[in-house]
Amino acid sequence: MVDPSKRGYCNGMDKHLLDILCCPVSKTPVRPLERGELERLNQAIARGEIETVEGARVGKPLAAALVTTDKRVIYPIQDDIPVMLAEEGIGTTQLREGL
Repeated sequence: MVDPSKRGYCNGMDKHLLDILCCPVSKTPVRPLERGELERLNQAIARGEIETVEGARVGKPLAAALVTTDKRVIYPIQDDIPVMLAEEGIGTTQLREGL
C-alpha cells in the first residue's frame, strides 16, 4: 500500500467508490496517482506534450487523477469528481519519463 502522504489527491476519496471505479474501455481497476506521478504528468502538460485520447491538448495541470492499475490510462479528477470518460483519458505512452 502506498503511504497516503505520497499521494496527490485521494487521501479523502471514498474507498468504496475507488473499489468500484474502472476504465470504461478495458474495465481495468484504477488507483490514485501518487504525488511524484502527478508531478511528472503536470511537467509534461506544462511542456505541451499531453493530449487526451480524443486528441485534445491538456492545457492545465491536474490537481488529481486516477490511473489504471496497468498504468496505461490516466483519468483526471475535476472538482473532486473522477472523469471516467474514455475520450477524456490520457495515454501514459506520452510521458517520456513514464509513471
